[in-house]
Amino acid sequence: MKGQTMPKVAVIGAGPGGYTAAFYAADLGMEVVLIDRAPNPGGVCLYRGCIPSKALLHAAQVKREAAAASHFGLSFGEPSLDLDKLRQWKQGIVDRLTGGLGALCKSRKVTYLQGEANFTGQHTLSVSTSAGSSEEVHFDAAIIATGSRPASLPFLPNDSARVMNSTNALELEEIPNKLLVLGGGYIGLELGTVYAEFGSEVTVVEMEKGILPGVDRDLVRPLAKRLEKSIARFLLGTRVAKVSEQADGLLVEFEGANAPAEPILYDRVLVSVGRTPWTKGLGLEAAGLHTNAQGFIDVDEKRRTPNPSIYAIGDVTGQPMLAHKASHEGRVAVDAIAGEDVSFAPAAIPAVIFTDPEIAWAGLSETEAKANKIPVEVVRFPWAASGRAMSIDRTEGVTKLLVEPETQRILGVGIVGSHAGELIAEATLAIEMAATIDDLRMTIHAHPTLSETVMEAAEAFLGFATHSHRPKKKARPKKKGARDKK
Repeated sequence: MKGQTMPKVAVIGAGPGGYTAAFYAADLGMEVVLIDRAPNPGGVCLYRGCIPSKALLHAAQVKREAAAASHFGLSFGEPSLDLDKLRQWKQGIVDRLTGGLGALCKSRKVTYLQGEANFTGQHTLSVSTSAGSSEEVHFDAAIIATGSRPASLPFLPNDSARVMNSTNALELEEIPNKLLVLGGGYIGLELGTVYAEFGSEVTVVEMEKGILPGVDRDLVRPLAKRLEKSIARFLLGTRVAKVSEQADGLLVEFEGANAPAEPILYDRVLVSVGRTPWTKGLGLEAAGLHTNAQGFIDVDEKRRTPNPSIYAIGDVTGQPMLAHKASHEGRVAVDAIAGEDVSFAPAAIPAVIFTDPEIAWAGLSETEAKANKIPVEVVRFPWAASGRAMSIDRTEGVTKLLVEPETQRILGVGIVGSHAGELIAEATLAIEMAATIDDLRMTIHAHPTLSETVMEAAEAFLGFATHSHRPKKKARPKKKGARDKK
C-alpha cells in the first residue's frame, strides 16, 4: 500500500487471532483499534483456555512422572498438593503473558478498548467500555475475532455451582471426590486427567463407542491404555438422561447399552461437549451480516464476509477451532485489507491433544482417507524401537505416515507419544512443502531423539529402517527434492 493512505482497522476480540491481526496491521503502518472485554489482550486461550490448562497439565504430569520414576530406581515419596500455590502459579503465567501483550499493544501504538463492541452500521461500531461510557469507532475495515464459548446442555442445572465447564474448571475451586466428565473429546480428557491426578475419582461418559471420536484409532489406543490407570471408569456408548441436584451432590441417570442400571451421585459434573461461536450481541444485522445454520459467519478464501469491509477469523468461522488457525487467518485478513492477493489455503493444520501421551496429527488422517476413498499407503514406526523413547521410559508411542502411492508424497502424519505436539511441526512443514518419503528419510535427524521416529517411519515405508524390520519390495524412488514436485 505504498503511497496510499493506510486504512483504519477495528479488530473485535483480542485472542490469538485478534491480537495477531492487530499487531500485524500496526506493523504494516495501519491505524488499529483492538476491542475486548478483558483488561489486556489474550482472549479465552490465554485467560481461560489453552495456556492455563497446559500449566495444570504440566503440574499433573510432573506428579505422575515422579511416581513412575520408581520404575527405574528413583523414589520421591508421596507428593502433597498445595492448591492455593498451584492456582497462584497458574495465574502468574496468565498475568505475565497478558501483561506482556498489553505492553506490545502500547509499543505498537494500537488503541486498546476494554469493553463490548457491536456494529451500528457498515463502517461503525459502538463500544460499551468497562468504565461505563460508550465510544463510537469508525473503521475502513473490521476483523471479527470473537472466538467461542463452552456449549451448555439444557437438561443440566447449569446455574448450579456443582456444574463446571471448561472455563471454571480451570479455577480449581476444589478437588471433588467424584467427578463426572461429560464428553470424551480432547477438552474432557485433558481436564479429566488433571483432576484425576490431583485426587478425584473421574468417570468419563461418551455417547460414541470410543474416546476422541474422529481421531485415528491406532493413535488413540496407547492413550486409552494409559488412561485406564488414572480414569476410574469410562462409560462408552452411553449418554446422560437426567441430572438432578441433591443436597450432597448431583444425581445422574444414564441411558445406553453400557449405562449403569442405577443413578450415581457425583460431587461435580464437568461439561466438555464442545464450543459454540461467540456472535451474540455483535449487531451483525446492522453491518449486513448473518450467521449460517451452524451459527458461524461465512467467509471467503481471504476471510472476507459478504460485507467486503468486514472480515472474520478463528472460531466464529467454523472448524477446526484452533488458536494457531485463527492467528494464521488473522495475517491473511490483514494482507487482504492491505490489497495483497492472498488466500487461506494451508495444506495442513496441525492439531494436538495434550493428554499423556500426547496425540498430534497434520494433513490427511487415515479415518478421513477411508471415509473419502482416498488411496493411501500407511506405515507405522513403533517407539518401542526408539532408543530415545526407551531412555525416557515412554515406548508406547507410534509415528505413522500416510503416503500417496504414485508420487510417494507425504499426505498426512499422526503421532502418539511423549512430546508429540513438538514433533508435529516437522510433519506439517513436510506436507506444506510437498515432501516425499525420500525427502524425509534423507533428512539427517539428531540421535538419539524422538524426531528420528519420523525419519525411521519413512525408511520403514521403503523397507530398510535401521531399528525395525519391515521387508517391502518397492523400487527406491528417484532422488528428487520437494521443490521439484510442488
